Amino acid sequence: MAGMQDESAAGAENVDQRRERVRIETERHRIEGVMTLARDGYRSRVSDVLNASEREFITLTDVTVAPLDGGPLELHPYMSLARRHIVFAVAAPEAP
Repeated sequence: MAGMQDESAAGAENVDQRRERVRIETERHRIEGVMTLARDGYRSRVSDVLNASEREFITLTDVTVAPLDGGPLELHPYMSLARRHIVFAVAAPEAP
């Protein structure tokens, strides 16, 4: 029974969230990944997360990192990125 309760709680949590693919550029890297956002209301927009003054880092999953100088592409399942390094952020097309 406990396993069923855990699955229900996880399912309910996912209903309240959505995932949005973003492309972020820093002075040295182009970073693309998935940001988890609230489905509605508070923190439901990428700009809400980027402008949250109480947060110094944002979290991305399924991340690609490309150095702007043409170095090798890196793939990471997870990344925390300091907001202060972000030059710009845009919606990215869904990965194939």
